Order: sequence, then C-alpha cells, then structure tokens
Amino acid sequence: MSNELCPVTTDVARAARVLSSGGLVAFGTETVYGLGANALNEVAVARVFEAKNRPHFDPLIVHIADREWLHRLVDEFSPAATLLADAFWPGPLTMVLPRREIVPDLVTSGLPTVAVRMPNHPLALELLTAVDLPIAAPSANPFGQISPTTAQHVLDNLGGRIDLILDGGPCEVGVESTVVLMTGERPCVLRHGGVTVEQLELVLGPVDVQSSVDDDGAASNSTSELESPAAAMSPGMLSQHYSPTTPLALLSNVDVRSVVGKRVGLLRLVRRPATTGSIDEFAAVETLTEDGDLRLAAAHFFAALRRLDARGLDLILAESFPDEGLGRALNDRLLRACHR
Repeated sequence: MSNELCPVTTDVARAARVLSSGGLVAFGTETVYGLGANALNEVAVARVFEAKNRPHFDPLIVHIADREWLHRLVDEFSPAATLLADAFWPGPLTMVLPRREIVPDLVTSGLPTVAVRMPNHPLALELLTAVDLPIAAPSANPFGQISPTTAQHVLDNLGGRIDLILDGGPCEVGVESTVVLMTGERPCVLRHGGVTVEQLELVLGPVDVQSSVDDDGAASNSTSELESPAAAMSPGMLSQHYSPTTPLALLSNVDVRSVVGKRVGLLRLVRRPATTGSIDEFAAVETLTEDGDLRLAAAHFFAALRRLDARGLDLILAESFPDEGLGRALNDRLLRACHR
C-alpha cells in the first residue's frame, strides 16, 4: 500500500521523528484520519493548509495525549469543561476554549480560542505521547472532499503531498468529533459528531446547538456569516464540506422525472425498498447497516460514499437518517455534501 513518496507504516517512533522535524504525518483516530503537524511550528502547520488546499480562515483542532498540555495551551478550563473531559476524553469530543499565546495564530485562524481534543485510539495516543507535542490535525483529505477512514483513502488523496501515514486500521466511529464551544454562558454544539447531544446533556444539562445548514441543504443566514474569514469558530462549519465529486442530493428532494436516463446511485441506512417513485433501478446501492444501528452507519458512511463516488455515476441519492443521536451528525454531513 505504500508508495515511494509516502510510506505507510505502524512504526510510531518513526512517525514521531517526522513530526518532531516539522514533517506531516497522517494518522488514524477513532473518528477519521487526521493530517498532523507540530501545532507549535507555524511552518509545519502552513504545510498542512498547503497539502489540503485548505483556506486559512478555517481553524484546526489540536490533539493532545494528556491534560498537562491542555493547561499549556488553554487559558481557562471551566468546571463544565472539566465535566466533559472527565466523561468523554479520550474520545470524539472537541472543546473550543480560550487560548494562550503559545498557540500560533495560524492554528486558530487568529481567533482568541483553540479547539482541543484527546483522541480515543491506541496508536494515536501512543504517537502523541512519543512526540510529546500538541499536534494540529484536520482530516487527512483535500479540503471539502470526503473524509478518510482508512490509510488507503489517505494514500489515494494525499500520498504525494505528505511525508508518512501511520496506519491505525479502519476508523471505528467514522465521523468527525463533536465540537462544543465552551466560552459562552452555556456550552454550544458547533458541529455534530461522535458524541451525541443526548450524551452531552446527560453530563451538563441543556446545551445550545448551532445549526448552519437547513433541511434542504441550503446555507442558512448563520452559514453565510461563517463563510467570512473572521467567523469560522471550528472546522466543519462551512456550508459545503465532505463532498464527493459526483453530485449528491437527498432522495426526498429529487423530482424523479429529472433523473430518467441517468446512472444514479443510492446511499441508504437499511436494506429495504426505498421510496423512489418511478426510479426502478439504481446503478449502484450502498447499504450501511442491516438493522439501522446508527453507530455502524457512522462507521461505514464515508467509505460507502467513496465507493459510490468511484462508480462514474451521474448522481448519488441519499436517504436521510433518523434525526436523533448519531443520525444528527450523519444528516449534517449529508446536507453539507449536498450544498453546491
């Protein structure tokens, strides 16, 4: 699976050396593969933006292995933040917190806050411990495209642009971390992800939720504001994100007359007849689960979308997910992938 330009390995010590010397290492986490650089090295961080073709107004998440680094990066860690860390770290939760000056502006897009998380993956934690540095790591894919959940996905998309891939196997959660802003009177969910709103509220009580994409996949007013360089508080908040190259639409929003004669694929949660009107056959179908388990659906989601995208289709149609638990995160990814 390796190529000459980008070795794929499980050698943590080698990956740590690359990061320490200012290189770029993609590594597996429980959510998706991240593209890591020393968060305190602005030149290395700039290479992340270049490799991904990522706009500089989109901030990065900083990954740590223990809370010792947290206190060096963050200016204030509230009792509510402590409760969340105790409950969900290591795990798929990112907190946006007031930052210290040690964090470069490039990591935070000049904001007074920094997004921090502690991943729940043995190889990722071993790497972070070995390098003993905070690692800025967005998803290891070209900006706006489908997130990678295997080392092969990273190699296919970024193999000629980065220095090393640390193969942690397929990602178990399969969607990005939940991002929670911790600087207001009440915690606010900025991005749905691997920790559900219900789980957060069991720990904290009511939380606010910021939604930036409406049910038709169109940008809301808040999204328009977020697309200005000064406003993006966390990754994954832009209206178009996680997108295949093949046009994608929600099945419920499509007039079947408009797809007659086209090669259409279907992404569905369970193996049941879809409500397709006069669409009699699909050129390709990806079924995420046999029983509707949203955890399995999340784990399989991006890989299934990649397989459909590789089929040379004219259009991908997707069924919406139940709007609860991880279904909210999956619907969020679908709506952002649809918006063009």
